Amino acid sequence: MGNFTELDMYLFGQGTHYDIYKKLGAHPTEMKKKKGVLFDVWAPHAAKVWVIGTFNDWDETVHEMERLEPLEMGIYELFIPDVEEGDMYKYLIETEEGERLYKADPYANYAELRPGTASRVFDITKFKWTDKVWMKKREEMEDPYAQPMSIYEVHIGSWMRHPCREDEGFYTYRQAAEALTKYVKEMGYTHVELMGISEYPFDGSWGYQVTGYYAPTSRYGTPEDFAYFVDYLHKNNIGVILDWVPAHFPRDAHGLADFDGQALYEYADPRKGEHPDWGTKIFDYGRSEIKNFLIGSALLWIEHYHIDGLRVDAVASMLYLDYGKKDGEWVANKYGDNKNLEAIEFFRHINTVITGRNHGTVMIAEESTAWPMVTGEAKDGGLNFSYKWNMGWMHDFLDYMKLDPYFRKNNHHKMTFAMSYNASERYILVLSHDEVVHLKCSMINKMPGLGIDKFRNLMVGYAFMMGHPGKKLLFMGQDFAQEREWSEERELDWYLLAQPEHRQMQDFMKELLHLYKKYPCLYELDHSWDGFEWINANDGDRSIFSFVRKSKNGKNNLLFVCNFTPVAREDYRVGVPKKRKFKLILNSDDVKFGGSGEARPLQYNAVKFECDGKDFSFAYPLPAYGVAVFQF
Repeated sequence: MGNFTELDMYLFGQGTHYDIYKKLGAHPTEMKKKKGVLFDVWAPHAAKVWVIGTFNDWDETVHEMERLEPLEMGIYELFIPDVEEGDMYKYLIETEEGERLYKADPYANYAELRPGTASRVFDITKFKWTDKVWMKKREEMEDPYAQPMSIYEVHIGSWMRHPCREDEGFYTYRQAAEALTKYVKEMGYTHVELMGISEYPFDGSWGYQVTGYYAPTSRYGTPEDFAYFVDYLHKNNIGVILDWVPAHFPRDAHGLADFDGQALYEYADPRKGEHPDWGTKIFDYGRSEIKNFLIGSALLWIEHYHIDGLRVDAVASMLYLDYGKKDGEWVANKYGDNKNLEAIEFFRHINTVITGRNHGTVMIAEESTAWPMVTGEAKDGGLNFSYKWNMGWMHDFLDYMKLDPYFRKNNHHKMTFAMSYNASERYILVLSHDEVVHLKCSMINKMPGLGIDKFRNLMVGYAFMMGHPGKKLLFMGQDFAQEREWSEERELDWYLLAQPEHRQMQDFMKELLHLYKKYPCLYELDHSWDGFEWINANDGDRSIFSFVRKSKNGKNNLLFVCNFTPVAREDYRVGVPKKRKFKLILNSDDVKFGGSGEARPLQYNAVKFECDGKDFSFAYPLPAYGVAVFQF
C-alpha cells in the first residue's frame, strides 16, 4: 500500500481523519527516485477509475487506478511519474452500469479557470508564512470574545477592478491584499470576510454553489497567491474570515452530485438529499466519510491557510429537515419531528474540533430562526458555534429605519427588542450583502426622505448599530453610501466619493470604527447586561434612544444619544448614572460630517437633577438626526 494506509482507512471510516486533505487528492511527491504525482480518490460505487489529463493527452486507457484493500472502502490510488504542477486532470469513473463520468477531484487544491472544469495539480506546501506574530497572538488570546470585531464583508471580484481591461479586470489575490489592507486600516475595520472563495463554476452564485471545497477559486490567482493574501492581512493586523457552505452543493456534471454513479456525497433519498427551491443537493451528514470531507475542508482553511474563522452559510437549512419543503417532500427523524439529528451532531463535532485545535479562531452561524443555544456549549446541548448572526436585530433595525420619522414613534420597540434576548447567544449585528441585492435597495436608498435627509438617517442608524452590543459586520460600499444595489458584474461606485455627502458618510463611519476599536467598553462585555444600560429605552414620542456602554474596569464608559427624527431638541436633557464630567467625543453635527458645525462645549458636568429615572443629568442641545457620544 502506498500513500493511503490502514490507519488512514480507519480514521476516514470513522470521520475523524482531520488531515485528510494531505491524503486524498493529487499530491506532488517522489516514488522510487522518480518525481511525479500521487492521485487518491474515494469512489466506492465505481467499477473502475482512470486519471486523465494534459500529461497523457486525456487518453482514457493509459492510467487506470488501483483499488486499495479493503476493497469495500473504495479508495483508488495511482502514482504517475513526470506529472507537473499546473497540469490539468479529471477522474474518469466507470459506474457499475458501465456509464462513464468525467469528474473534477473533490479534494483538488486548485482548478482550471471557469468555464473549464478540470482540476489542476498544485503543491500547496511551498508557501513560506511570515505571520508568526499574528498567529502567536491569536493562540495566546486570553478571551477571544472580549476582543473587538468589526467585519468588512467583501466580494473580491466586484470590490474594485482594473479599468479598460479586456478580461473582467479582477484584482488578483496579491493586488487585493495590498489595496484592501490600505482601505481596511484607514477605515478601522478589524476583520475582512470574503464571500465565495471555495471554487465554484458560476459567477452569479457569488461562491455559494461550491464544486471545489479544498481550492481557492482560480479567478484571482493560485493557492499560493491566496496564502499571500492571508499572510499580508495578518502582518497588517487584520483578521480573515471566509464564507463556507456545507449546506448544499450544485448538480454540475463535473461536481459531487452522483459522484461515482450513485448518491455518495448527498443523501440517497431525494426527500432528504435535495433542496427543491435551490435545485441543489444536500450533504449526507450521517455518513462518516462525508462529515470527514467537510471537516477536512474547514481544517484546510483554518490550519493550512491560517484563516481566523468560518461563517457557515444557511445553517437553518441544515438543521430543519423540512426547510423550504412542502408536505410529502421531506422525511421526519426517528422521533417524528423536523430536526436533522445528523446535522446537529455534525455541528457539535466540527465546531468543537475547529475551536479546540485552533484557539482564537471562530465559527459563525448564519442561522435565521429561534433555534436555541446556537452558541451554547456542546456538553450542554448547544451547537458550539462561537457567534450567531443576529438576523432578528437586522430585520427590526431595517424595518424601523425605512419608516418615515413621523411613524417611528409607534415602532420604537423594534430598536429595543434585541436587548431582551441579547444575553441568550453571542451575536454579530449584520448588514450583509443579502440586504442590498434582489431589489432590496442599497442602505442609503432604504432611508426615507430626500437628499441630505437620507444621509442623516443612515448616519444615526450606523451610530446606533456601532453602540449596540454585539460584534459588527457591514457589506462593502455601504460605508460610503453606495447608491446602486450591489452586483457581482461591476466594481463599487467609488466615483461617488467625489461628492461631499458620500465622503462625509465615509468619514463618519471611519470615526465610528476607530471609536469602536479604541474603547473596550464597546466590545468587552457584548453578551452581558454588565456591559450595557438603557438610560431611556421608552422615549418613543421623540424617537430618541440613550444608553451607556460599560467597560470591565469601570473606566472610559460611553454614553450614546441618538435622535431618529428631523426635529432638533434644544432643551434636551439626559439622565446619567453618576455625577461625573462627560466629554463629547463624537458629534454628528460636526461640519466634517456635513453638519451645521455649530460650536458647542466639549465637556458637560452632570448636576443633581432627576431625569430618565436617574438622580443626575446634564443638558445638551440635540440636533435633528443628531448623534452625540460622551466619554465618562
